[in-house]
Amino acid sequence: MNDETSVDDLILTENAIEALQGIRTETGCGLGEAITEFGRRYNRLRIERPDDFTLPPDEYGRNVYT
Repeated sequence: MNDETSVDDLILTENAIEALQGIRTETGCGLGEAITEFGRRYNRLRIERPDDFTLPPDEYGRNVYT
C-alpha cells in the first residue's frame, strides 16, 4: 500500500487529523497546504468511491475543530 492509499483510507474512515498528518509527512508541506490537499483528495474520493464513505458530506468532519 502506498502513502496516498493510506491517506485515502484515513479520509474514508473519518480520521481527518491523521490524514492531515499523513499528507504533511509524505509531502513536507505546511498545514495550509495539507488542508488544501486533503480537500482535493476528499473530493476525488467522493466522486470515485462514494459508497466507501459512512457519512454524507454534510456530516463528515462535524466533530473536527480547527
